[in-house]
Amino acid sequence: MLNRVIQQFGLNVLSINEVEDSHSSTVYKCNLLNGENIFLKIPYTKLKCQRELKAYEILKERVSIPKMLDYWSGDEECPGAFLLSELKGQPLTFMAPPTVAFQVGVLHASMHQIQPPTTPKLTGIQNEFPNWSNFVERQFYSFAEDVREVLDENLYKQAVEKFEKMKLQLPPSDGPSFIHMDFRPANIIVDENKVSGMIDFESVRFGSTEIDFTKLYRDFLRFDFTLYQSYQEGYNTIRSLIDLEVVLPFYRFTDAFNSIGWCKRRGIEKNASFLEENLSSLKKMLL
Repeated sequence: MLNRVIQQFGLNVLSINEVEDSHSSTVYKCNLLNGENIFLKIPYTKLKCQRELKAYEILKERVSIPKMLDYWSGDEECPGAFLLSELKGQPLTFMAPPTVAFQVGVLHASMHQIQPPTTPKLTGIQNEFPNWSNFVERQFYSFAEDVREVLDENLYKQAVEKFEKMKLQLPPSDGPSFIHMDFRPANIIVDENKVSGMIDFESVRFGSTEIDFTKLYRDFLRFDFTLYQSYQEGYNTIRSLIDLEVVLPFYRFTDAFNSIGWCKRRGIEKNASFLEENLSSLKKMLL
C-alpha cells in the first residue's frame, strides 16, 4: 500500500521511516531526493480520513498546522492518504519551560475559539455538542464492553457506579468548540522553545472543551505546577478557561477507563505498559 501511495503522489523518495506513537493511522516521514522532508499519512478508516480532510479545511490559517500538500481519496483497499509538510521541531516534553506551556495554552484556546460553521452543511466532522452528555455516555459504554473482560466484576461495577454518579455533578458544557480529542504532547510540536503547531486530526469533533484538557494534563501539565499555571495564563489570553478542577476528575476517570478498553481492542500484550498505567490510575480513583 505504501508503494502505491508513493506512486500516487509521484514522489522521488530517498529514505522512509515509520513514525512511532501514531495510534489511529500509519505515518511515514519521507526524505525526498531534493532534500525536503514530507509526511505520508494513511488513516485506518474512511471516517478518520474524512475528519482529517475537513479539519485541514477548517483549521487552515486559523491555527498552526502542517500544510496539506496533496490528498488521495483512496480506493477499495486504501481509505485515503495525505501528503503533509513538516512542522519543524520535536514533540513536546515535560522538560519544556513555562514559556512553551504558555504558547501551548494559546494554541489550545485558539482552536477552541473555532465554532461549527453555520453554512455550508457540516460534513466529515460531527457536532456532538447538542447531545454532549449522550456522547460521553456512548463512548464510556462502548469501551465498557471491552473493559469488562479485563477488570474483575467488583471493580467493574464500582467503575460504572462512579461514572454515573460523577456524570450528574458536571457543570454546564462549554462550547460548541472545535476539539482535538487527542491533544497530548506527541501531537504538539516544539522547535527551540517555540511551539510550531499541532498535528493529527483523526478524532476531532465539535463539542465541549471540557474533554480536551484530559490527555494534556495526564502527560504534561500535572508534572509541574508552574507549567500548569503558565498554560492557563496562555489560554486565558484568548478565551476564558473553565474551572478544570471541577471537570478534570471526571474526565481523568473516564480516560483511564476508556484507555483500558482501547488496550483490549488494540492488543493487551502490545499495549501492556499503557494498560498497567491506566489500571493503576483507575484503582486509585476508585479507592
